[in-house]
Amino acid sequence: MLFGTRVPLAAAPMAGGGTTPALVAAVTRAGGFGFLAAGYKTPEALAAEMTTLSEAGVAFGANLFVPDRNQVDRSQVDRTAFTEYAARLEPEAAAVGVSLAGLSAAGPVADDDHWAAKLALLQARPVPWVSFTFGLPSAADAAALRSAGSRLLATVTTRAEADQAVTLGVDGLIAQGSAAGGHSATFDAQREIIDGDVVDLVRALVPLGLPIVAAGGVDGPETVRRILAAGAEAVAVGTLLLRTDEAGTAATHRAALADPRFRTTTITHAFTGRPARGLANGFIARHESAAPYGYPAIHHLTRDLRAAAARAGDADRVHLWAGTGWRSARTGPAAETIAWLQP
Repeated sequence: MLFGTRVPLAAAPMAGGGTTPALVAAVTRAGGFGFLAAGYKTPEALAAEMTTLSEAGVAFGANLFVPDRNQVDRSQVDRTAFTEYAARLEPEAAAVGVSLAGLSAAGPVADDDHWAAKLALLQARPVPWVSFTFGLPSAADAAALRSAGSRLLATVTTRAEADQAVTLGVDGLIAQGSAAGGHSATFDAQREIIDGDVVDLVRALVPLGLPIVAAGGVDGPETVRRILAAGAEAVAVGTLLLRTDEAGTAATHRAALADPRFRTTTITHAFTGRPARGLANGFIARHESAAPYGYPAIHHLTRDLRAAAARAGDADRVHLWAGTGWRSARTGPAAETIAWLQP
């Protein structure tokens, strides 16, 4: 078994609050393996979560967002498009009691999600597995993590991306299908994400000879069996854990996942400037066609709006990340979901 566990299931890292140390611990104790989501966290917050799990005697991995150097450079985000989008969203912000005027005036915000500091933390306190999303680390950064004792997983969405990961020398691949909830891990944020079965992606990657963890579209044990039969060694689940007791899912998001008024998921870049799958709501319908690309600038622009909407219970104006199997997400302990999904 890839992770040395008795169950071929992993808790996918869900940045933004969905993944908690309690969720990682629950999945691990149920026989699977869990990843902490380092994205959006300060190094100090990540370190605190690592300490919680280490003190509990729980093995875990960590997932890092790889910064897009073109977007970290402020000049790569079109200022005019950014300002126009901010003006377009101002009524949405006003509806939940916030303003985007200051953010618009300041211009696109660029950051690298504390990349260097998180690398330093994981070198000082190595974990068994480090996974990457949105791209690949440099050869030097990969070597530093490997020297510290970690094995490396690259999240890929195409065979071409997987080929790059193989060249880097990673220890395994996370095959993310288009049906997965949350952000697509595509290396090219402006690439059109075509609907497809993750099983087909797994089959395309098997000839590369690396262990594969697959994610996307998991809606029950039969799908888990199909994915494993295609050649994956483990299946990562995220959306199916969002309603469990240990998940940190916001109340508005949690309620929407069970609300029959939401009938489908869609891929959108309107909230963050990067494609992500979530429940189709009014914000997406109103703004997807006008939204510019540019992560993390658009993420920072809409962050206060989305947070205020979530606090107000306004599911029409907040991102509701979810994969296509969201209807199968269960309440109760995460261990029960893991037990149900076991092949």
